Amino acid sequence: MGGAVFRRHIFILGSKGIPALYGGFETFVEKLTKYRVSDKIRYHVSRMAEDAICYEYNGAACFDVKTPHIGAARAVWYDIAALSASIRWCQNHPGIKQPVFYILACRIGPFIGFFKRRIRALDGFLYINPDGHEWKRRRWNRLIRGYWKLSERLMVKHADFVICDSIQIQKYIEKEYAAYHPMTAFIAYGSDSHPSVLEDDKGSFADWLSEKGLKAGQYYLAVSRFVPENNFETMIREFMQSGSARDLAIITTKNAKFYAALEKKLHFSGDSRIKFVGTVYDTELLKKIRENAYAYFHGHEVGGTNPSLLEALGSTNLNLLLDVSFNREVAQKAALYWTKKKGSLSALIARAEAMSAGEIAKMGQLAKKQIAERYRWEDIAEKYERQFLNSGMGSICG
Repeated sequence: MGGAVFRRHIFILGSKGIPALYGGFETFVEKLTKYRVSDKIRYHVSRMAEDAICYEYNGAACFDVKTPHIGAARAVWYDIAALSASIRWCQNHPGIKQPVFYILACRIGPFIGFFKRRIRALDGFLYINPDGHEWKRRRWNRLIRGYWKLSERLMVKHADFVICDSIQIQKYIEKEYAAYHPMTAFIAYGSDSHPSVLEDDKGSFADWLSEKGLKAGQYYLAVSRFVPENNFETMIREFMQSGSARDLAIITTKNAKFYAALEKKLHFSGDSRIKFVGTVYDTELLKKIRENAYAYFHGHEVGGTNPSLLEALGSTNLNLLLDVSFNREVAQKAALYWTKKKGSLSALIARAEAMSAGEIAKMGQLAKKQIAERYRWEDIAEKYERQFLNSGMGSICG
């Protein structure tokens, strides 16, 4: 008689859980589980919740982690609780062989040494995704930035493997923490370029345009968290100085303190073209909004591959990006670039306004080609499966 079929149990920790409502890590986990192919892999996914239930989704075993509302420390508490629960589950199921614990983001570095000893006792593996440069974000004070940097260092030190969704982040990890000889791989974040199923002239998209006072093809678009490091100040100031007759639609959650500070500095409320239009959680509607934008603004400067940039490349023909290495790595020649220097973006807007429909369509073709060739979710899920099944034997991704 043959032996039992080997199955690799993968515990994905650190996302808010699936089904995904919003957020990069949540979308990643949803797609990873959706496109699973190998029957040798069993995914387990934690979810930040106020309940404590277990359920099945996309073939993954999902479990809630009751997480108290304790401010900024909530995510740290959640990661520790989710990892503890996952280790206990493996201890209670001695048939589990060489489990992989994949932690998204580096929030629990000061505690990871303790957990690494417990993982090693299970003959398991600790994987991490360092995300971006959290310690550079301007919203954190010096003490919190110091914690994030320390946490990142300790997570890398104890990790058996580091998966980076940006080549630039991979290079940074290998150089910054060379003393630890980290084993790394680059596996991109994903997206798609399938058109929205919504109609142009009726239904939810038409209603949204009417409600927000916008016209298809007659607005620039920005979609991101409303934080300083996404360079809203530059984007709004430069748009106000441009001669464009189009609108600037900003889809974001409004940070009242940051909003008031920008208003005091820029007085954008006096410019009828600047429209804060709230949030959009319907993925098909958001895709339709992107498709009908005249151009997309992307001002992210901290982190690796940004999901909203990939989504824009898959939907919007003309993309105007902040000129940093992360954005150039992703878009390459499929976008136009601006800097934070005064006059840079307003000059690029003037250039965009002068482009012909044919030139804009060509940029859109290049952008969609980037997504199809480098960022398909199916390809990314397959690379992850190969890496997980290969655990303990190094990188299969180069």
